Amino acid sequence: MTSEAASPQPEPSDPVPTEVSTLEILRDGELTILGRIPSASNATLVCDAVLDEQTVRCVYKPVRGEVPLWDFPDGTLAGREVASYLISEALGWGAIPTTIHRDGPVGPGMVQRWIETPDNTEHPPVEHQPRVDLVDLCPVDRVPTGFFAVLQAYDPYGEPVVLVHADDPRLQRLSVLDVVLNNADRKGGHVLEGLDGGVYGIDHGICLHSEDKLRTVLWGWAGEQVPGHLVADVAELAEKLETDGCALRDELLRHITADEVDALTVRAIVVAESETMPLPPGHRPIPWPPF
Repeated sequence: MTSEAASPQPEPSDPVPTEVSTLEILRDGELTILGRIPSASNATLVCDAVLDEQTVRCVYKPVRGEVPLWDFPDGTLAGREVASYLISEALGWGAIPTTIHRDGPVGPGMVQRWIETPDNTEHPPVEHQPRVDLVDLCPVDRVPTGFFAVLQAYDPYGEPVVLVHADDPRLQRLSVLDVVLNNADRKGGHVLEGLDGGVYGIDHGICLHSEDKLRTVLWGWAGEQVPGHLVADVAELAEKLETDGCALRDELLRHITADEVDALTVRAIVVAESETMPLPPGHRPIPWPPF
């Protein structure tokens, strides 16, 4: 009886590294502070989050660095930022960069993925002509084609200028989100056009109040019909928030009050049923300065 030689066994190989999601890296990675954004009104730190040799650049806003606001007495600004992100995700819009609440080098706070733009990248794209941002200021006689003129004002030298924003569907979606969020501070500098082609809103610390506080530079669609696909998403959000045992509602209640969640639900219902953007009061409430 003969026996066959045993087949050689393969040598054990190193495990293939798995891709870690941005959310996991922001949530579990070690935060290293790189610097501070001095123009921010609250402590805003630029960090790297590192997990399993993967790095995500992010913004970290610790609660202890917040300046209290008398008209937003409940919760924290960091919590409102996280709640706004959860709503954007529930809508399926991805209009706010990945945002979480976690502990950090100087205590609990908000951590949000950094968006690389032509203005903050190390290798900016070559511009063959002056670039107009999605929200910008320009001379009154040079409003670009495809832009709404929102407000006329004067620059520091006394020259008349006009505040404009693009008639862009990515920006329109953000303007609808601001209505749902009751955003009290949508400045031009809070709109980022990423190198990835996305348009993102940032700085949502003063959103979601139960009273009407909408202040925005995105008034170009005031009184106009909301696109049907956006209406459908908002209607689905409203239905979800009205459902008993809604997991999203429970998550939001960690960061904002029950009255504020109820007011959010009502705003979503109004947008879904009216299918129309609100009209501003006579003085067009715009955050000042607008950038």
